[in-house]
Amino acid sequence: MKFFAQPTRNLFFTGKGGVGKTSVACATAVQLADVGKKVLLVSTDPASNLDEVLGVALGNHPTPIPAIPTLMAMNLDPEKSAAEYRERMVGPYRGLLPEAAVRSMEEQFSGSCTLEIAAFDEFSRLLGDPMATAEFDHVIFDTAPTGHTLRLLTLPSAWDGFMEQNTTGTSCLGPLAGLQSQQKLYQASVESLSNPAVTTLVLVARAEASALREAARTSGELAELGVRNQHLVVNGVFQAFDTSDPYAVALQQRGEAAMDAMPDVLKTLPRAIVPLRPAGILGIESLRRLGTLDDVSFDPAVEVEAEPVAGLPLLSEWIDDLVAPGHGVILAMGKGGVGKTTVAAAVAVAIAERGYEVHLSTTDPAAHIAAAFNNEHLPNLTVSRIDPEVETAKYSVEVLGKAGANLDAPGKALLEEDLRSPCTEEIAVFRAFAAAVADGTNKFVVLDTAPTGHTVLLLDSALAYHREVTRQASEMPEFVQNLLPRLRDPNFTRVLIVTLPEATPVHEAAALQRDLRRAEIEPYAWIINQVLSTLPLTDPLLKQRQRHEQKYLREVREKHASRVAIIPWQMEPPVGLQALHRLIRSE
Repeated sequence: MKFFAQPTRNLFFTGKGGVGKTSVACATAVQLADVGKKVLLVSTDPASNLDEVLGVALGNHPTPIPAIPTLMAMNLDPEKSAAEYRERMVGPYRGLLPEAAVRSMEEQFSGSCTLEIAAFDEFSRLLGDPMATAEFDHVIFDTAPTGHTLRLLTLPSAWDGFMEQNTTGTSCLGPLAGLQSQQKLYQASVESLSNPAVTTLVLVARAEASALREAARTSGELAELGVRNQHLVVNGVFQAFDTSDPYAVALQQRGEAAMDAMPDVLKTLPRAIVPLRPAGILGIESLRRLGTLDDVSFDPAVEVEAEPVAGLPLLSEWIDDLVAPGHGVILAMGKGGVGKTTVAAAVAVAIAERGYEVHLSTTDPAAHIAAAFNNEHLPNLTVSRIDPEVETAKYSVEVLGKAGANLDAPGKALLEEDLRSPCTEEIAVFRAFAAAVADGTNKFVVLDTAPTGHTVLLLDSALAYHREVTRQASEMPEFVQNLLPRLRDPNFTRVLIVTLPEATPVHEAAALQRDLRRAEIEPYAWIINQVLSTLPLTDPLLKQRQRHEQKYLREVREKHASRVAIIPWQMEPPVGLQALHRLIRSE
């Protein structure tokens, strides 16, 4: 399928986690490269899986794709970008300044904020410096899940405004000299983003109400930033082959209903439809077929027998063990789009129905947790969202009240400037996360966390948090001091790794587990969502998908998880208390 008749030089792919941004971005890159265009494919997602889809190990610099001579790809790795950025800022002073001064500079660049600005610095170089990508006809950005993408794209204006107001040359990023020298580059990035002759924003969604709502919200917010050349791709659209299969008919009807109720802002956009395929998308040939008739071809007369992995329990079988301590924190973690919000909401409902007090919250900037309950309420259950704007305002007031109380006018002005930095939001949200975890000492707290990469960065920042917060306050709060010990205590914190029975979600979940174990946090269980294996399917395409998922069910059970549970695919969307209860019922 040709997604674009006349593609612009820059193509941005964005959307709710799990909708297929990477697959569609990669297919577009392959499509353009196959007709002789020189293409650079870039991921700005901390949880990128470009390597797996393309079958090539990628790094922080363009890497050739052997199967296609005119295609190169790269991952903007936050850690590597931060190291390179830090050395660029500090390196010139080695041997010129005393060793203590150099160490002080390194300390200023060691915080979690540096990760974000470093990745953005590289992003801006690719977007705003024509010489950086002069050898390519097209630059394709496979961006991070929506909330992170919006933050990334608003950073040019935010940092520009901050630097214009800053008069001291310092910030939570350390000396601003390095940033000031980049101002023209950042301005060029903003101009490229808003130039319809240069940049196209591709909104990727599924034929699902939540994904289309997220695409509409993203469309509006980016239009306000001047990014108005937009295109919609609806991925994974299902058409039943066997209309006697009630599950196939339900899946088709759900998609049709979502498309009929599509937000008006999306209806005006150029649109491409990509059919649901029988298996996952891995490798160049698979990408070439994406969206074509060959991609969903099979012989309906050939019976496809599923070979179900036996003995996988339902999520309901683990609920009693989850609530055994009587209080604590339950974290639902995983790749965007795997159903973390739904699992967190269902677990919270199960706990509340057992008579325990439980609070359900989220750190995900693209959260839809309130929608999961459809405005219904349950005794013992409270629901909230960690709102970045609210938390930043609270944090700023606290810091000004404590650290600013004894400062003179110039000192207080410096502190106020520092708090206007976009990095303040990261610190504020992190503190709110730590406070939410602390609430688990006297009740249950269920946290629907952000997508994998962002979550790991959030947890990692606990190690560097003291260095950042003590610049602005005289002491670190108790709930921050105790965060890592609480997360590492298996009797206090239970981590549920949520995934789907597909290649990329399973392998990203395995990478998340490795990261958690390096932080000495042992996951409690894996939850495999939307499993087809337990269903009596007759539709040939769904039966092929049913067979395809066995490999990944087996991989999770045999290689990754000491404890695993499944949630079967539901004919009705899991919205509302009754639907959530069905996910954790025992039958």
